Amino acid sequence: MSERTALQYPIPNDAVLDPPAEWAELRGKCPVAHVTFASGDPATLLTRYEDVKATLADPRFTRTSAEGNSARVSEESGGVLDSQMASVLPQHGEAHLVWRRTLNKWFTAKRMAALRPGVTAMADRLVDEMTAAGDTADLKAAFGFPLPVWVICEILGVPEDDRDKFSYWSDTLLSMTRYTQDEIVAAQTEFHAYLAGHVAAKRADPGDDLLSELVTASAMSDAEIIATGQGLLVAGHETTANMIGKMAAMLLADRTRWEALLADPKLVRSAVEESLRMDVNAGFGMVRYIDEEFAVGDAVIEPGTTVVCSMAAANRDDAAFTDAAAMDLARTPNPHLAFGAGAHSCLGQALARTELQVALEVLLRRLPSLELAVAPEDLQRVEGLLVGGMAAVPVRWRT
Repeated sequence: MSERTALQYPIPNDAVLDPPAEWAELRGKCPVAHVTFASGDPATLLTRYEDVKATLADPRFTRTSAEGNSARVSEESGGVLDSQMASVLPQHGEAHLVWRRTLNKWFTAKRMAALRPGVTAMADRLVDEMTAAGDTADLKAAFGFPLPVWVICEILGVPEDDRDKFSYWSDTLLSMTRYTQDEIVAAQTEFHAYLAGHVAAKRADPGDDLLSELVTASAMSDAEIIATGQGLLVAGHETTANMIGKMAAMLLADRTRWEALLADPKLVRSAVEESLRMDVNAGFGMVRYIDEEFAVGDAVIEPGTTVVCSMAAANRDDAAFTDAAAMDLARTPNPHLAFGAGAHSCLGQALARTELQVALEVLLRRLPSLELAVAPEDLQRVEGLLVGGMAAVPVRWRT
């Protein structure tokens, strides 16, 4: 592959559970690759573990260009990378660190431990509903989606019953090619008005939830609180809901993996981490911008370059992981980059880990006979969004 060859990005891949062949070739021959986004704008793609980790952790890289010169992900504007939410919240530097510190205490290991029994009870309730309806289901729709929605709604203090609205608003915010600009703008206007109403209600009658605390005890403006709520609602359910389905599909595609977990449930935590590492359908990756010259290995990234870091490709790097292409449910340590690295690593990673662990524990306990209801190669990926996922995860079990 020529260093100057511009690939289409995201790289097309028909397989849902296997990586595109280009990843290995890029890591080996062209770790700093020229790509073209759906917008037609050029960017640079990084695929090696050390390069991706170093770039994500380097404070010289920012999420966007201050002058608006960064590459557009799609022809439509209003998506998460150039949304009102992104413009309101601090993206880097001390202001960003202060914003994260304000939220961090809601996502500590201690809070997650306190939340875990409630998450388990909700997961059991969802399995009750699934089994009451028969012996088949779409695991994503019936289990993977409602579980993290319930959790993030509990934390924020907004009604779970509005979850279908959250799903649509999130999809428009994460759109690359699925929605028109008019649809995106209309949805984000509704999303903003919805949360503005909740912020006003919390100011009048605070509760024991994150939005109430931000209203009563933080220095954030209403615009910042609304944007924070939007970001947490999107990040708090979309990626985890998709990951629950993908994790189950990976473990059931080769059912010896599921049997190994049934035989030794202590492997659940390491199996969750390995599922995160093995996720080939992780979405767009992290976009970064730099306005100065930057060396990556033997290559030089020029000032004004938009860089996309493929954590999924990096997580398959044999230089970082022994037998990286193999799913080792007992792999430890497992320093994967699924949650990013550095100052912008995922704020809610402790929450995501808790939800994924509980989801797997409950499914193993309640549905030990669980299996895919379609061949793995017949699973369909979600298209047109920045996040990766499966359109459905059809499963069945013995009653």
